[in-house]
Amino acid sequence: MISKISKYHTIIIGSGVAGLSCALELTKRNIPAHSILIITENLGGGTSFDAGSDKQTYYKLSLAGDSPDSPVSMAHSLFDGGAMHGDIALIEATCSTQAFMNLVNIGVPFPHDEYGTYVGYKTDNDPLQRGTSAGPLTSHLMGTHLLREVKARGIAILDQFYVMQILKDSNHRARGFLAVDKKKIADQSQLTKEALEECIQVFQSDFLVLATGGPSGMYGKKVYPPSQWGATSLAIMAGAKLQNLTESQYGLASLKFRWNVSGTYQQVLPRYISVAQDQDLDPADSQTECVEFLREYFPSNSELLKATFLKGYQWPFNVERIQDYESSLIDFAVHIETVVRNRRVFLDFRQNPADFGWDRLEDDVKSYLEKSDGVQNLPIERLHHMNPKAIDLYKKQGIDLWKEPLEIGLCAQHCNGGVTGDMWWQTSIPRLFAIGEVNGSHGIHRPGGSALNSGQVGAIRASEKIAYGKWDSSADDQKIFKQMEATKHTVISLLNDRITSDSHDDTFLSSLLIKMQTRMMRVGAYIRDLSQLSPVLAEIKKEIKEFFSTLVIQSGNQAIEMWKTYDALVTQLTFLTAYRDYLIQGGGSRGSFAVISTEKDGKSEAEEKVEDKKDSFVPHPKLEMYRIKKNNPVLNEKIQEICLKDSQSNELNDWIFSIEWIDRRPIPDTQGWFETVWKKFDEKSIFF
Repeated sequence: MISKISKYHTIIIGSGVAGLSCALELTKRNIPAHSILIITENLGGGTSFDAGSDKQTYYKLSLAGDSPDSPVSMAHSLFDGGAMHGDIALIEATCSTQAFMNLVNIGVPFPHDEYGTYVGYKTDNDPLQRGTSAGPLTSHLMGTHLLREVKARGIAILDQFYVMQILKDSNHRARGFLAVDKKKIADQSQLTKEALEECIQVFQSDFLVLATGGPSGMYGKKVYPPSQWGATSLAIMAGAKLQNLTESQYGLASLKFRWNVSGTYQQVLPRYISVAQDQDLDPADSQTECVEFLREYFPSNSELLKATFLKGYQWPFNVERIQDYESSLIDFAVHIETVVRNRRVFLDFRQNPADFGWDRLEDDVKSYLEKSDGVQNLPIERLHHMNPKAIDLYKKQGIDLWKEPLEIGLCAQHCNGGVTGDMWWQTSIPRLFAIGEVNGSHGIHRPGGSALNSGQVGAIRASEKIAYGKWDSSADDQKIFKQMEATKHTVISLLNDRITSDSHDDTFLSSLLIKMQTRMMRVGAYIRDLSQLSPVLAEIKKEIKEFFSTLVIQSGNQAIEMWKTYDALVTQLTFLTAYRDYLIQGGGSRGSFAVISTEKDGKSEAEEKVEDKKDSFVPHPKLEMYRIKKNNPVLNEKIQEICLKDSQSNELNDWIFSIEWIDRRPIPDTQGWFETVWKKFDEKSIFF
């Protein structure tokens, strides 16, 4: 039952596994459950509950066998990928065991053997076997168990509320937000100012935790589930710093039902096929004309099959794995087939690739399949034996891999960058914390599954700082509330000016959204070209400037759709501004994106200077049109921070960003003396 007052100690925006965990961690540190609120747009939705892979990985310190591991060693696995702060890497490594055992102790079924050993496996960018999994739905299981605990502790959850704007006091501290009641406003078929007054509410708190996930809304092709949108613009518009926005992960995923096709889906060696865009693959028609297009990129079946196998645990597109027939050549080939040739691509588990033979498999591929007893005749049979849950998952979505191929594409999957947080996950705005994917803790390369660990560690760290930190308690709550009410009426006036009772084109918003998402996949995904960014940025600024003066709304649902579209536009502008700056600074291809070298015609002097380096390569004889700029390793040692200037202004027509490149902090030396650490911990001075 929600209290009638709108004032709370801590409000968590978002109900994924990071947000739920943070609420629990606060109660462990004596923050009363009745003073905590979780507010969410869709309880049980979002990436945590609706996403996964063949065996969704959770990354942690190794707890098995005799292979040596340590927090510092794991920190290096995170830090050495580039563009990550060393203290954050060490914290994510050190606290990983605590975070993992928190989940084990509430019943998340991570597997262990008869000796209690939590066995592990290698995941991408992982030198050891730190990965573990509770199956394809690891994060869903985490969410289910965490939600049960949250409800058992009596923590309030306010569902079906969309947060519109973070509100700050005169000292620029986050103290609350505006949110709209989605159910109530959806009932308004003809919107009025009075309805807006009733539906939009002010929430006040001492602390805010942003746990809204990744910025799915600005992408067309994506693995993010339909229930995930993101709300990164909340931090952008509040004036918070963001970092590493250039770094995201892209990978192969199914399109009809959004799911990563990693792990076993690749290791059983399915057939990659393509058909014309207007052709449908009839599951009952084995004579459908299709092409095994990968054969033109690999010199032998042996190398093709090895690359397919490696794509299992080298799942994200990695520009460093294109040359020499490595696994990400497959991603590039899928891009050519779908985007350039405008064809549809499928994984077919019903047949082996052409000329398949066990004698054509390289020793390590054959050995893995033999040890896994995956030696059946067909890919679907191997998948059924090695991971039947991977088949069941699709069958529940109406896709029978025994009978039909699986359409795939190269999709946006995870944002490694995001809101800048300190070693307690507090943002540059005091009292505002960011945890989970919205936090930008990751660098260029992150081990698979480390995002789940990071979210749980961030929940622990934020709750510790909130509970034990030294905070200025001088605040006039009544004055703050009046300021927030004034902002509410400004927003209501803005929306009220857009209300019309006349019939109008209600497809404008959806058309703008499609245009924006298509644009992001073209210029802001896994292939980037400096020459395209300046005109695109000008186009986005024009769309934002004219947004509220062009659109009209009639119903409550249109008001929500309008605000979410605006969120995606602002987020896209910020990300692409960061991309352009990165490229002008001499940044090249790294991580999950390729920077394309193109002709200088029409480029600015700054852009031409970048092209003069001629430090590029052609990834494959069939890809001569793609000359790829090599990485600039100097920038791996730095982190780009971006912040919207004058975020308090009502007129942001110029949309000026402040961008700074800072040296990344090294991994700290933590060889502390026990008695000294104990005293500081006991006095709580480590939290100040």
